[in-house]
Amino acid sequence: MKRSLLFLLPLLTSALVAETPKESDFYTITNLPAPEGTSIEGGGIELLPDGKVAVCTRRGQVWIIEGAAGHPDKPAKWTLFAEYLHEPLGLAWRDGWLYVVQRPEVTRLRDEDGDGRADVFETVSDGWGIKGDYHEYTFGSQFDREGNLWCVLCLTGSFTAEALYRGWVLRVSPEGKLIPTASGVRSPGGIGFNAEGDVFYTDNQGAWNGSSSLKWVKPGSFQGNPNGNVYFDFAGGAIGDRPQNPPFDEGGSRTVKERENIPELVPPAVILPHQRVGNSPTGIVPDLTKGRFGPFAGQVFVGEQTHSKIHRVFLEKVNGLYQGAMFPFLQGFKSGNIALRLSDDGSLYTSGSDRGWGARGGLPYNFERVNWTGKIPFEIHEMRALPDGFELTFTQPIDKSSATDAAFAMEAYTYIYQKAYGSPEVDQVSPKVSVASVAEDGKSLKLKVAPLTKGHVHELHADGLKAAEGGFGLLHPQAYYTLNEIPK
Repeated sequence: MKRSLLFLLPLLTSALVAETPKESDFYTITNLPAPEGTSIEGGGIELLPDGKVAVCTRRGQVWIIEGAAGHPDKPAKWTLFAEYLHEPLGLAWRDGWLYVVQRPEVTRLRDEDGDGRADVFETVSDGWGIKGDYHEYTFGSQFDREGNLWCVLCLTGSFTAEALYRGWVLRVSPEGKLIPTASGVRSPGGIGFNAEGDVFYTDNQGAWNGSSSLKWVKPGSFQGNPNGNVYFDFAGGAIGDRPQNPPFDEGGSRTVKERENIPELVPPAVILPHQRVGNSPTGIVPDLTKGRFGPFAGQVFVGEQTHSKIHRVFLEKVNGLYQGAMFPFLQGFKSGNIALRLSDDGSLYTSGSDRGWGARGGLPYNFERVNWTGKIPFEIHEMRALPDGFELTFTQPIDKSSATDAAFAMEAYTYIYQKAYGSPEVDQVSPKVSVASVAEDGKSLKLKVAPLTKGHVHELHADGLKAAEGGFGLLHPQAYYTLNEIPK
């Protein structure tokens, strides 16, 4: 009998481990292999009216994919639509034209003779400059509600602005007019919208950026890096006067302090703590699927190139500024995600590259599709700021007996605002976290946090919290809330 029990013990242990929820139980990743001999380093993805998917590559091509949503049951078909473009990093469809955001211009393409290849190439706008530096990327959005394309331009070498409007956010109107919109950009990785239609871009750690972050492009704002501000005279007053420079002295400052001195300075909406969650944030896409992609409708997904991941972001406005929380979402992609596009039917497409920076995925490029399995993960759904703490909502009811003070831990920190490259975490605080109340239905609770620190990332760990059904812990028990403003 003892031998039999010993023999069964590993099997029982294995069964218990297998029951522990994992990301793939809720979201699957499907690889769509490209034609042999090609390198699909995707920089932009667009959904076409006929159900096909377009992707532009860092190597200057545009491919059209037929059957992307049904692969691999029915293999997808790839067709080369255009080539010889200059590192395009944005695609958008409008009125029969495919708009491509290249390094030096916005170009629109059309296939007039019906052979499946673009034969008309028209320049829509080319009102900015390039020097030829490796880092002079230009990322483009889809169209906004007024028909504008938004473009965000990396600095030269990611440090200086040696060509017109490097370090700026620009809009291109439906008529092709260039509209300077915001300054202060360093090294973007993507630009897109939230569910409300406001524009955000991702910026990477470096000079004047202590950590990478998701930033709100408030028209007329200064995003923090002064190197591109030399072009204010060319903007013709479109976004007001040139903002005051931040302090260049050794030792730097803090963004929360410099907001008092520089009215145009808009702080990062959500800081993505360097190394802790990733190194290079990229594409931005809102979930407008009304539940076809799971329980996160209205939230935002952000790509991560170096760690080959996708983050989930909850945003809210407090005292007129965006802020919110980043949650881990999904990892295990084959290369470094750059472009994201979410279809109405709930297919999230991503593509990217490891060229220039390594990526954990291990392959030089990827084109992959994410789908929801229909199962609801146990997750923190939203994290909202309160005057004395935070309110958490959940995708499933919690076991209320597990919602004790001991279930939670928090640390808070910020970064130096300085011209030097990046920053360590500084001004560390160890807040006391206590459970103030738990909703009767178990779908939300309020935490009292003392102290709350304006301008700090509040990193929450809820490792002790359990689901009412199954008794499992949160799939991702971490949250990173950027507290730009404390609610009144």
